[in-house]
Amino acid sequence: MKVSSIYNCTEVINIVGDDSVVFNNIIFDSRKVAENDLFVAVKGYSVDGHQYISKAIALGCSVVICEQMPDEEYKNITFVLVKDSSIALGQIASAYYGNPSSELKIIGVTGTNGKTTIATLLYQLFAHLGYESGLLGTVANYIGSKKLSSTHTTPDPVTLNALLRDMVDAGCEFCFMEVSSHAIHQNRIAGVNFKGGVFTNITHDHLDYHKTFSAYIAAKKAFFDSLPKNAFAITNADDKNGMIMMQNCKAQVKTYSIRAMADFKAKIIESMIEGMQLQINNKELWTPFVGKFNAQNLLAVYGVALSLNQEEDEVLLAISKLNAVDGRFQTIRSNNGITAVVDYAHTPDALINVVETINQIRNTEQYLITVVGAGGDRDATKRPEMAKAAVSGSDKVVLTSDNPRSEDPQAIINDMMKGVDGADGLRVLSIADRKEAIKTACILAKPGDIILVAGKGHEDYQEINGVKYPFDDREIIKEIFELI
Repeated sequence: MKVSSIYNCTEVINIVGDDSVVFNNIIFDSRKVAENDLFVAVKGYSVDGHQYISKAIALGCSVVICEQMPDEEYKNITFVLVKDSSIALGQIASAYYGNPSSELKIIGVTGTNGKTTIATLLYQLFAHLGYESGLLGTVANYIGSKKLSSTHTTPDPVTLNALLRDMVDAGCEFCFMEVSSHAIHQNRIAGVNFKGGVFTNITHDHLDYHKTFSAYIAAKKAFFDSLPKNAFAITNADDKNGMIMMQNCKAQVKTYSIRAMADFKAKIIESMIEGMQLQINNKELWTPFVGKFNAQNLLAVYGVALSLNQEEDEVLLAISKLNAVDGRFQTIRSNNGITAVVDYAHTPDALINVVETINQIRNTEQYLITVVGAGGDRDATKRPEMAKAAVSGSDKVVLTSDNPRSEDPQAIINDMMKGVDGADGLRVLSIADRKEAIKTACILAKPGDIILVAGKGHEDYQEINGVKYPFDDREIIKEIFELI
């Protein structure tokens, strides 16, 4: 790709040097630069790429994208001065891969909770409807039926556009992707053309990064502000910020709700641990999913499908065939009738939703024992709220470690205990070893009881002091239940 072609894909202030130079790869990590690469100096959250321009040049890059010129002069290097290098990175990456998002119908799903479930179920649904699709998300990426590992909820711009190009080449027509607030704020989706967007909800999370809740809302809202007129935006009318997200949205706005009038409306007819009978826009179906939050998730899936001109009866039939997403209200039953529910709930609101769902379907003789922790090196203000959410709806709570990362697990638990009031403390145990905590919950449970193991869901590791150790809540439970 020639430097001169950059004029056509991003706003260029000035080019200093030879604009006929052809560069090889687009690199934003100076450690990965090779001969004749283009290096993009991005001002990140903790590191400014401009500090590594000299290193990138020493490693052989021939072109540098930057927001300010370095003090030192370099010969035979072409500098492209831009207003925002993070936006330029996304737009150049898109052009480099032939603008693959213009050849796909891409639906972005954003919100605090539900992103993974909705994106994954859309991918499943459109497979049932006979389409080749792609999926980009927290648990895994898919190109058609080919599964790829995922390291971020939303990939970096270069990886993202490379994956989109692979989807196009594989014959995919649709791509369903999770869009994180970090990705929006960091402009990882710059240059991507979206056909539609979904807002799930917004609750307490990621304040370690965004600092304030209003900044977190603004990051999510920016995604909908950027949607074009020919796109659609579907928002959760049950969330108090659902319509705020749409205030400056140019796309066609549609709503979904289980409580109020909306374009897409659902009612739970019957609910049990095995699933629920739903009425969606006056048509009934059975689904193996449970809870109000899953009714909302399925409504969003239904709304997207209809907005993509799919036939309603076929969509409802396909919805009834969808399978649970890894680590999302995933149930494991012991031989003596104890039910364990593994869920990724790692925010106060998500935990409240799961606990409330279990309480709606259990009888008075069934105890709920909740095992939960909170991640280290992340938003510490939600720790007491996590404990409060668990205690408020459970008969017994075992506070434990999640991914402590560089922090002391017991110190995290101590932070959580600040959310436990007075006599409620008598129902709370503190066991820092997560396996022992799960084992204790299983010992305390009697036949018929329900154990909720929350926080890690699909994850198959536990990160302690920078090292990821194999650890899967589901496998631990199966081992304790003697199912493996």
